[in-house]
Amino acid sequence: MQQEKIYHIYAKDKCLVHSVREEDFSATWNTLHHLVGLMKSDYKLEDLSYEELLVNKEVISNSSH
Repeated sequence: MQQEKIYHIYAKDKCLVHSVREEDFSATWNTLHHLVGLMKSDYKLEDLSYEELLVNKEVISNSSH
């Protein structure tokens, strides 16, 4: 069984981006950090967090969603 690492990125309790692949995570995380720092919003840098998940690659490829 092959496993793949994916990430869900949150601002406070809201999921901003889900199922980010490991190879895309750094770029996505850095972009969100820059956007939160530049844009006027209700979010601060310390509101950003992420969840790291290991998922079965076969399940992902056979998923209907």
